[in-house]
Amino acid sequence: MLASVANTPILPGLSPVAGKSIEARFDGDLLSSDGGLLGLRAIEQRLGIASRLVACIDDPRAPGRVVHGLDEIIRFRMLMIAAGYEDGNDADRLRRDPIFKLAMERLPEAGDLCSQATISRTENLPGPRALLRMGMAMVEQYCSSFRRVPNSIVLDIDDTFDAVHRV
Repeated sequence: MLASVANTPILPGLSPVAGKSIEARFDGDLLSSDGGLLGLRAIEQRLGIASRLVACIDDPRAPGRVVHGLDEIIRFRMLMIAAGYEDGNDADRLRRDPIFKLAMERLPEAGDLCSQATISRTENLPGPRALLRMGMAMVEQYCSSFRRVPNSIVLDIDDTFDAVHRV
């Protein structure tokens, strides 16, 4: 038996956007598989990852001509990756997506998010020193998640692809 609209559970605890409360229900006609971004938005806000990364990058753009701040661009890109959009090419379609806009603190009727070209320029902006600073910022973020920092951390990085097939 289907629950009535009044009895449909909601996802509680979502932060408001532009002073308006956000309520996630599971009974609507217009559904999005990217609704989890609203939860990720809250986590990113608490951790401040985009702000940490932006602090490591020099922004050469003329401040008076900037439409999208580096923190917004990086946050949008992080959310895209988290939602499974591994390429920046999807930004041109997602920049108008209502869930992405809400996750980026914009109401659906507000202006579009940044374009693929803006994301590409931002991804190519940091030089080697900025990338090192960004890496160190992420290590600091990770270490700050412990009450007591471990004596050692093992990073098992293996970029080889070993396809395994069953016969």
